[in-house]
Amino acid sequence: MEWKIYTKGGDKGETALIGGTRVPKFHQRIEAYGTIDELKSYLGLIRDLSENQSVRAILFEIQDRLFTAESLIAADSVESAERLPKLLEEDVELLEKSIDQMNETLPSLSSFIMPGGHPLASHAHIARTICRRAERLTIKASREFSFDPLCIKYLNRLSDFLFVLARKFAHELGGNEVFWKPRI
Repeated sequence: MEWKIYTKGGDKGETALIGGTRVPKFHQRIEAYGTIDELKSYLGLIRDLSENQSVRAILFEIQDRLFTAESLIAADSVESAERLPKLLEEDVELLEKSIDQMNETLPSLSSFIMPGGHPLASHAHIARTICRRAERLTIKASREFSFDPLCIKYLNRLSDFLFVLARKFAHELGGNEVFWKPRI
């Protein structure tokens, strides 16, 4: 059987959650996992632009975990979620270890930094802001619908990872960090 990309099921503004429940395309769950999909796609751009093989590898793994988070948020019941892959605490720990490793080579911060410094750093900062939006929307959806709380924790740690990755790109690729100096 050939898999078709179009089903025509969404032509009237609804889509199906995993498990079959039909909801409007502006449903809180759709907003949350749709924003995670946006983030996942943007990470693909960063992965394609980076020449660092270890960065490419971890970004690929992160994209895989984001697919998992999307699925868990899209499951309409505990029974539907049982058949899906799971996020693990080890996934969060991998982000933390990566943050710590990158931070070992970076100067300490004493001020906020302006996003930018190198094109790849700028892309990582944009991904960080998409991640924060995904986190906010996921938290909002979690107030009404039940899904694995590791989705929120993972997104929170991922935004930290992306901030440090932006700094890594700026420093390793000959860019610079501009510190914010508030006008008082």
